[in-house]
Amino acid sequence: MEPHPYRATIAPVPEGVERPLWSVMIPTYNCAGYLRETLASVLAQAPGPEVMQIEVVDDCSTKDDPAAVVEEVGQGRVSFYRQPENGGYIKNFETCLQRSRGKLVHLLHGDDCVRDGFYRKLQKAFDEKPEIGAAFCRTLKMDEHSHWRDIEQLEESESGILSNWLERIAEIQRISTPAMVVRREVYEKLGGFDCRISCWGEDWEMWVRIAAQYPVWYEVEPLAIRRKHSTSLTGRTIRAGKNIQDVRKAIAIVKNYLPENKADRLSKTASRNYALYALTSARQFTNLGDIRAAMNQIREALLCSSSLKVIASSLKLLAYVFYVAMLSTLRPRNTSAS
Repeated sequence: MEPHPYRATIAPVPEGVERPLWSVMIPTYNCAGYLRETLASVLAQAPGPEVMQIEVVDDCSTKDDPAAVVEEVGQGRVSFYRQPENGGYIKNFETCLQRSRGKLVHLLHGDDCVRDGFYRKLQKAFDEKPEIGAAFCRTLKMDEHSHWRDIEQLEESESGILSNWLERIAEIQRISTPAMVVRREVYEKLGGFDCRISCWGEDWEMWVRIAAQYPVWYEVEPLAIRRKHSTSLTGRTIRAGKNIQDVRKAIAIVKNYLPENKADRLSKTASRNYALYALTSARQFTNLGDIRAAMNQIREALLCSSSLKVIASSLKLLAYVFYVAMLSTLRPRNTSAS
């Protein structure tokens, strides 16, 4: 594969290196409090090291000690690699892929989990359908207290190779990263995650890139669990609208993977879908009293799409934002003596 200016080259595993079937690569950064649960979910169903590599790759955490958790929970079964300096999560993903030795690679965030049967059932998909490049399952969503809160919609009623998948995934993100398993040779051919997308949407771009080149398998059983934090909206980059700015970059990149006769239509649909997502975030910010963040999301929604639905929804939401802002200025201030 020719080097790409924005994607890491994932070199094949050198000859003579022992290769397990699985590489479970766990990127972490300041999430050691959840790592125990993540590791326990993998170890409960892990075959021996000759079949499954399990490694935590830490992006130079500053608030906790993931190495201690790996030693405590892994008991020598889990290896640990610490980056020499913090490079950001795209770089950490790249390191995970480069350090993987298995034929099947599972990137599992250090605060997500898998349910019993994840590796057995997805391995069966790759065994039965050697032409697939990737496979993923339905996902449960949990909060920071490990309580299940939601479940992703079904993509199809039965497990199997997805039909018309490139068009479906090109319209909006439909896969949670912990649910996805990719053949290592696919990463070797297509490269790593695109570093132009530094905040949000890098996984979506990758999954579309894979769908443009390979069939993809879907497992209907919910075997992956993604953790959604209550503070996920409060990050500085999302409050500034950087997530939707990155999505606009991703849409432009993804358009190049699509059939020429469908690329414009699918890109416009993706732009509208993500704009509506931004407006949903704007309403949530408004309800939190964060008017500046709400306005940033509305601005990015309108930059993302000029569809009538987006414009109408934006105008309606702006009225609500101004109403909430006005109410906040009319609330009586506490004038009691200190």
